[in-house]
Order: sequence, then structure tokens, then C-alpha cells
Amino acid sequence: MDIKKNDDIILDIENMTNEGSAVGHYDGIAVFVRGAVTGDRIVAHIIKTSKRYCIGIVKDIITKSPSRIESDCPVSAKCGGCSFREMTYDEELRFKKSRVEDAVKRIGHLDVPVNSVIGADRLDHYRNKAQYPVVINGGELTAGFYAYKSHRIIPCASCRLQAPEFEECLDAFSRWLKAADVTSYDESTGRGQLRHIYLRKTSLGEIMACAVINGSEVPMQQVLIDELCKIDGMRSVCVNFNTQNSNVILSADTEILWGSDTICDVLLGKKFEISPNSFYQVNHDQCEKLYKKAAEYAELSGSETLLDLYCGAGTIGLTMADSVKALYGIEIIPQAVKNAAKNAEINGITNAEFICGDANYGAEVLRKRGVKADVVILDPPRKGCSPDLLDTVCSIAPKRIVYVSCDSATLARDLEILSKKGYTAAEITPVDMFPRTPHIECVCKLYC
Repeated sequence: MDIKKNDDIILDIENMTNEGSAVGHYDGIAVFVRGAVTGDRIVAHIIKTSKRYCIGIVKDIITKSPSRIESDCPVSAKCGGCSFREMTYDEELRFKKSRVEDAVKRIGHLDVPVNSVIGADRLDHYRNKAQYPVVINGGELTAGFYAYKSHRIIPCASCRLQAPEFEECLDAFSRWLKAADVTSYDESTGRGQLRHIYLRKTSLGEIMACAVINGSEVPMQQVLIDELCKIDGMRSVCVNFNTQNSNVILSADTEILWGSDTICDVLLGKKFEISPNSFYQVNHDQCEKLYKKAAEYAELSGSETLLDLYCGAGTIGLTMADSVKALYGIEIIPQAVKNAAKNAEINGITNAEFICGDANYGAEVLRKRGVKADVVILDPPRKGCSPDLLDTVCSIAPKRIVYVSCDSATLARDLEILSKKGYTAAEITPVDMFPRTPHIECVCKLYC
């Protein structure tokens, strides 16, 4: 039987996809549905068809899965952020573990033990960073998040994942843009001023607010400063000038309008200064659990040389600096390298050096200097490591590699490459850095 657009079909949900959609099969055709849960029997209304799959929406729930709960967010069905608001947290963790296991076996062709996911104690208000796309109509600000696979903004000023203070920040921006008659950026024309509102808050309560502007100046910037400074904890007001015709949120051109050029946080007893462009894990409490597991896998005794690739503001390496002879960090963003050096200084760490460049370049520089790393930390972006970088790491021949990954698929791919170069993946521990979303962080221990 052919499935046609606007058909209503009865569908048993068999599993979830890596993007958080539910999936079932109807006459051998995969049907993907947002908002359903494994074990549900639903009536799915078909909104798109192709030869290989269909996409539907939940029209009715015939039988609820034992893992189904009521969403506590009024926009979760529309927003592209929280895929698991209708699912128990135990089932979410079970799925995330199975996703890592599947990637390692199917993509990496390896049999690596995957431990239980280290779950979060807090499921709400854990994010310390928000990047709000905006639309301004008639002087009214709409800020929120994109709907699934679109650039249509779902209004959500009081997101359950974000710090509560961020809603106050959005109110302050709203008052400024009305006073300054600010327009919002239009991707189709390249015109308009305000592109994004970018916010950060640390565990110490320090807040950084940044307006991402398509242009070279901030209209009535003192009004913006005055409004934001009414918020408790505000430490930095800045602007990022981004005139690129792309979906990159921040350019390299950031200017401090008021306050400090960094905000301060504490991880595992170490202080860290964070600039607008620095990479920093968005979940403080889970980050500490992740770094503890990474340190456990590094097996440091105090005599090792540690190489931290993709080091950002130096966080992961500096939390281990007391346990090594020497620490080298490599990062491509110049401001982050400055932050890393400053972070070493404010923590009294004298055995650390940071190099500005991409990971492959930095590792090659150290190799030419004769620096032999006993342990290498890999913490790449979602795309994983390049083959050239893995070649360079293996030429250094560290005793152990600790691989921190935000994408189990690219982790699995890279583990297979490393296995062919003589490194054995001992075990993987997933850490749930992003509760209620489909993302999962992993840390893997490899040895030669």
C-alpha cells in the first residue's frame, strides 16, 4: 500500500533517531515522527513522502508507552531543542547509551565496552550559554529557538534549559531596541541590524551579554548598557560585529562596551576566565563529571607530559595540571589562547604552555621541538579529527589517548582509524551534558 501525503496511519514506534525523532515502519516504509516515544502506538498524519521514508506528526496517541510523560514545556512540540520532554529520563539515558554502542559497532566496526551514561542531577536551567535568533516586528522583540530543521523562530524567552536570568536580559534588550528603533537581520536580503542575542552565565553568577550586529556600530549603546546593568550579576556588555552572509553566529570582531572583557567560573577548584569567543562547556555540573572521568582515563602520576589539543580556554588540561610534569595546549582561536594563558596564571600554574594554531599545526610544532607527549587529550569539534591530525598524534606515540567527543558517529570513525594505527579503545563512558536533547558527550580511553 502506498502512503500519500495527508494520510492518517496507525504506527507503532520502534525506536528513536540520533536527532530525537521517533521512528516506526508502515508497509516496510520508515516513518519519522517528532514528539512520539518508543513504545507508543499513534495515529500519524503524513506531511511528507518519498520513496524511502515518510515524515508525520502525532495526530493522536492510541496507546501510551510506559516511558511517556507529559511535557512540562509549552513549546517543546514546536521547538527544535528538547526532543525528549515527553520521555522519562531513565529511558533517555538508555537510548543514549544504545546510540553510542550502535555507532561504535556499526561505524567503527569495533567491540568496545560502553559504560552506563553518567546522568545529570539537574535537568532544567543547566545551560550557561544561550544564542537567541531574533525577529523584530513593530518594535516588538521575538526571541527563541529555531523550529526543527528550519529557520523559523519559535518564541521562547523562558526556556527551561536556560538560566532564569536570561529572560531578564531579553527584556533589557527589548527595551533598548524599542528606544533605538533597532531592526532585525533578514537572511534573505542581508539587511537589518540585530542578528542574535548571545548570553553567558557562570556558576559564580557572573553574566555576559552580547549583541550580534550586522554593521559597524551599536545604536544608542548607552541605553543598552544602562538597561543590562540593571540585572544582578551583569559583568560584561559587548557587541560582536558580524556582516558575513552566513549562518555563523559570531565573527572574530568583538568589542567590549562596558565592564570586563571576561567573566569568571570555577571548575574542579580552578578559576577560569571566559571571553565571548572562547569555547566553554555549557553544563557546569556535568562538565566537572566529564573532566573527572577524563582525568581517571589519563592515569596521571605527576611525571607525564600532557598534550591538550583543541584546548579552548585551557579548562580540561588545567584541571589536570597539578598531576603532570608539563602541559601543552593547542587552540586556533587567539583570544581563547590568551584566556588559557591567563587562566594558568591566575591559578598559579607554571608548567603550562599554550600554542595558537589548529590542532594539527600545534602538534607538528611540538613534534619538531622534540616534545614527547605521554598522554594526549583530543577534544575536537563535532566533525571529529582529520586523518592528518590522527597521523600526527600517532607519530608522537603517546602511551594513552583520552578522546572527548560530542558526536558518537565521528568518535566511532576516528576510533577505527586509531585502532588500525595500533591504539586500542579500552572503554567509553557517555556523559549526559545535554539532558532532554538528543546530544550525548563521550570520553574514551585508548592505549598503545
